Amino acid sequence: MSAPSLRAHLVVDRPGFRLDAELAVQRGEVLALLGPNGAGKSTALRALAGLAPMSAGGVVLEGEDITTTPTERRPIGMVFQDYLLFGHMSAVENVAFGPRCHGVDARRARREAAALLDRMGLREHAAARPATLSGGQAQRVALARALAVRPRLLLLDEPLSALDAHTRLTVRSHLRRHLRDFDGATVVVTHDPLDAMVLADKVTVIEDGAVVQYGAPADVARRPRTEYVARLVGLNLYRGNAERSEVRVEAGEARVALHEETEGDVFVAFPPRAVALYRERPDGSPRNVWRMTIDGIERFGDQVRVHLDGELPMSADITPAALADLSLSPGDAVWAGVKATEVESYPA
Repeated sequence: MSAPSLRAHLVVDRPGFRLDAELAVQRGEVLALLGPNGAGKSTALRALAGLAPMSAGGVVLEGEDITTTPTERRPIGMVFQDYLLFGHMSAVENVAFGPRCHGVDARRARREAAALLDRMGLREHAAARPATLSGGQAQRVALARALAVRPRLLLLDEPLSALDAHTRLTVRSHLRRHLRDFDGATVVVTHDPLDAMVLADKVTVIEDGAVVQYGAPADVARRPRTEYVARLVGLNLYRGNAERSEVRVEAGEARVALHEETEGDVFVAFPPRAVALYRERPDGSPRNVWRMTIDGIERFGDQVRVHLDGELPMSADITPAALADLSLSPGDAVWAGVKATEVESYPA
């Protein structure tokens, strides 16, 4: 594989917090920075842009060290969370602003801006002011403005967070198509796993200022390595030590049976839908059975999510009919069973 288009080691110190993260993005690739609020995602983006001073590390873009390059001279385009469009300018003037600041004459800048807006499907809105645009339209204008300066690195900070749920669905698919057309490196900050899975080629998960997982979206979703990621992708996750076809979980004395043999420190994971609940201890197929207490019950789509506490805390998804048949309520004692074939294990 060729050298990454972007290679960065970002170290930023603030009172009570330190970001220390390494990032690598290939040309034409979209990297999503995923993590909870306060993890350091936006700090990483600002450090890449030169807006947050770094304590150590460096940023190399297409072979050029831009660590000390002033923000205005870095070959980057940025889409902020609230888009920050100039309210007194039309859409086409907003897009033309960057090229004009770089010395392009007004006529050519407007022509190129109009062409970009046309590519974004906004030809008829070129003369509109930001206040008259929908959220999705404003986001596309902001993206066009970022691309107008012909950046080699595109930075997007929570680009869909300002949109309502219905608009977000449509704009997400449009944004992915536009990002595919960009031949530089792209870094997208998000706390929404669906945004990361749809928009990105690779995902870097940041927690408490450090990278805790990196990989293709499907790999991260299938094999989470922290409780935060497991919750995002909807898996019950535990760490433990495996001996042959059984894992002793670190927290407590619970054991989890596997359908295949392995050894050493591992993660074990299974989805809430794989958990069956019983009033009496079941006989038969489930090899994993634990005594539990219902901690909470909530509606989850067309299912009911039951939160369980006990020797192996977990969530179970059951149908409303099953909830009624079992007559379950918070505080009730139940048995939880999971077939060994539903449990996935992988090295910790």
